[in-house]
Amino acid sequence: MAKAIELAVVGHTNAGKTSLLRTLTRRNDFGEVSDRPGTTREVQAIPLTVDGLAAIRFLDTPGLEDAPALLEHLQAMDASCTAAQKIAAFLSGPLAMGDFEQEAKVLRCMKDVDAALLVIDTRETPLPKFADEIEILRWCAKPILPVLNYVGNPDSQEPAWLAMFATHGLHARVRFQTVAPMHDAEKNLYTDLGGLLPERRGQLQDLVAYLDSERQERHAAGLRLVGDLILSLASYREILDSEVVSDEASRAQAIRLFQAQVAKLSRQGFESMLELHGFAVDSAETAMLPELTARWNSDLFNPEALKQAGKRLGIGSMVGMAVGLAADVAVAGVSLGAGVTAGGAIGGFLSQGRVGNKLFNKLRGKLELSLNDSALLLLAGQHLSMLIALEKRGHADQFLLRAPSPITFSTTQTQQFLKVVRSARAHAEWAKPRELNAQQQKKRDNHNDVLYKFFGNLPQTQVHP
Repeated sequence: MAKAIELAVVGHTNAGKTSLLRTLTRRNDFGEVSDRPGTTREVQAIPLTVDGLAAIRFLDTPGLEDAPALLEHLQAMDASCTAAQKIAAFLSGPLAMGDFEQEAKVLRCMKDVDAALLVIDTRETPLPKFADEIEILRWCAKPILPVLNYVGNPDSQEPAWLAMFATHGLHARVRFQTVAPMHDAEKNLYTDLGGLLPERRGQLQDLVAYLDSERQERHAAGLRLVGDLILSLASYREILDSEVVSDEASRAQAIRLFQAQVAKLSRQGFESMLELHGFAVDSAETAMLPELTARWNSDLFNPEALKQAGKRLGIGSMVGMAVGLAADVAVAGVSLGAGVTAGGAIGGFLSQGRVGNKLFNKLRGKLELSLNDSALLLLAGQHLSMLIALEKRGHADQFLLRAPSPITFSTTQTQQFLKVVRSARAHAEWAKPRELNAQQQKKRDNHNDVLYKFFGNLPQTQVHP
């Protein structure tokens, strides 16, 4: 593989340099992101790897703190010296270890790189000091690509910044939003960089192709994670003995344990999604997990939420018409096969599948707990919506990730979804995939393939080509 491209990431203090690198490398553990000025004090290297090898080596530099004074010092040097000679003289002098120590770190870094990414916080007014920073960087005689950060913010002053770049001969630039990267922003960055580094253009084009392929694979893996969760929950059930059924306290406790297990599986599915996208479960971005889980529990076992989902499914009897024991449990998001009147309950049985087993258990005085179609529909919508949110989230985002509203399914989509779900109900063993033999696993995988294609064809979940 070709030698890694060396890129210095430069700019004023708190322009978002470290945030940009977190987003480009999908590393939310790199450096420190803070509103405090001068958070980065030393040059820090981070690679962007392709197949385990560094394709780009980013160098995160300290913020330029006093460019006007440094430029005045450089301009006062011997007029017969070139800009490069003045920079070299400055770096070997005492001021590089004193008043301009931070600037010297940036300029030493600029000497050895292929190009620089100049990160600009477009919410700031382009004052003369920023023009001085650009001028000093240009003296290093390396290609400079401005990266306009926070362009989606209403306070962005992008036109004024473009005018300043033009006066300094910087006409190439990239628009970016580190906390929520725009579609194609990453591709545009590397493509425009190829225009400044023609000898590296092929290498950068290969990187763009690799990153696009990686994004598609990550999306596909996310859809399969959702499918795997739904199959586990659709096949999961608990059988309660008659003694537990007849005792109100024991029955209530069993239902709570069932709900807790569903919530646990849902949480594990979400954590797997976070890991897939490079968000550690103990990072700032996931500090909201307990709160998020509580909200999901509320949504999943909320009677009104299930009632509305049931109406869309055409199974309102399970959440609105059943009486007695089934009414107590159905509104908690589960379906039971005993202690109910025939009118509302049998209709619910027929809509859920596995009628024979449920009626057999009923005759033995046993009771079966399983997630009904409404709850599974809500869970699928929640996890797919979280997948979409993570794909749009930058690794520099410091705000807590809140659970977005579940995506909704049309009547036709609902029928397609339930066809797979109800088939899975006949396989209780699928709830424990680690215990399956090869034949059982293959059958489960085939069902997940169907769910994967179904989820992938939903307009909300399709990624841009």
